[in-house]
Amino acid sequence: MLYYLFEYLDKTMNIPGAGVFQYITFRSALAILLSLTLSTIYGKRIIGFLRNQQVGETVRELGLAGQNEKAGTPTMGGLIIIFATLIPVLLLTKLNNIYIILLIVTTLWMGTIGFIDDYIKIFKKDKQGLKGIFKVIGQVGLGLIVGTVLYTHPGVTIRKEAPKSIMLNQTENVISQVPLEEKSTATTIPFVKNNELDYAELLSWMGDGYENWAWIVFIPIVIFIITAVSNGANLTDGIDGLAAGTSAVSVLALGIFTFVSGNIIFSSYLNIMYIPNSGEMTVFIASFVGALIGFLWYNSYPASVFMGDTGSLTIGGIIAVLAIAVRKELMIPLLCGIFLVENFSVVLQVSYFKWTKKKYGEGRRIFLMSPLHHHYQKKGYHESKIVTRFWIVGILLAILSIVTLKLR
Repeated sequence: MLYYLFEYLDKTMNIPGAGVFQYITFRSALAILLSLTLSTIYGKRIIGFLRNQQVGETVRELGLAGQNEKAGTPTMGGLIIIFATLIPVLLLTKLNNIYIILLIVTTLWMGTIGFIDDYIKIFKKDKQGLKGIFKVIGQVGLGLIVGTVLYTHPGVTIRKEAPKSIMLNQTENVISQVPLEEKSTATTIPFVKNNELDYAELLSWMGDGYENWAWIVFIPIVIFIITAVSNGANLTDGIDGLAAGTSAVSVLALGIFTFVSGNIIFSSYLNIMYIPNSGEMTVFIASFVGALIGFLWYNSYPASVFMGDTGSLTIGGIIAVLAIAVRKELMIPLLCGIFLVENFSVVLQVSYFKWTKKKYGEGRRIFLMSPLHHHYQKKGYHESKIVTRFWIVGILLAILSIVTLKLR
């Protein structure tokens, strides 16, 4: 909203300084400051409201040190993240940008699913919360919407090549050499020199016109990624500060990808795919990072509030959509390695337990407990040490992901 106000002041009334809102970097800086302020100042009030409403966490008996002390701690703190993200986004972004629209829909959609799950756990006294099938239906529904919009919307295009000469000469002749924007289901493969993969090519065996059927591959992949990443974030939210901190690191790295991919100069210099209008997502990311860091003010050990599924499902959904929109979804196993390992530890534990029970008559375990962070708790590590080390690993993975821009 403020973007359009200052655009009017700049172009119609020629007020000096109003044009600064045209710069993504300025609006991103403003967004992170505003979201950080909102989450830290008003976060305390939201926590107080949740406490007054007796929206407290019911902790399962897991045999972990300090577990009983957390019973009654306010949950649904993901509301802080959602509000602190959306308010700056509504004020500072171009609201007609299709990527921003999708991210707002994702935030509200996944936030609603998580809220319903938390509500059932707390007020209906059902520890299982929303049944898994309904969660999956919600995640698949969002994936279907996101995949369909990205595949069909005319504003979602790419330019595979941008001549480096455009950096030196902005004459009409040079600009005419820039390839036209095109619809494409191409994505980026990390660590590969010719690092583009078009999902449509997986159907080349169908013969002429196979490109028209690319949605058969693209949309299911989008659904799978959104479901997997949102569940991964949900499993990571098990100890104070873990999910919020690791997510902030991953999202910050995605912010770098969106900025360079949405800038024709940088994308040309780095020889990467140029995605018109995607740079606007940088403002959303800045707001989201500020909200996550502000939430950490209250969620760091010992936590004054838990994010609940309201926050964790929202975080996972946003990260997935950001990665897909900027054509970096194949980098998720590296960028979100913490989520992957946490998810995989649960799959391994359950699968191995069932297999050994069938074979030997008794279930055996690989880890002392899953997800993985609980394994280290069982081994006697303090929560703060586990979280800090997971953050460090997350930072290393984020740096390695950023390096893929040139390391091929």
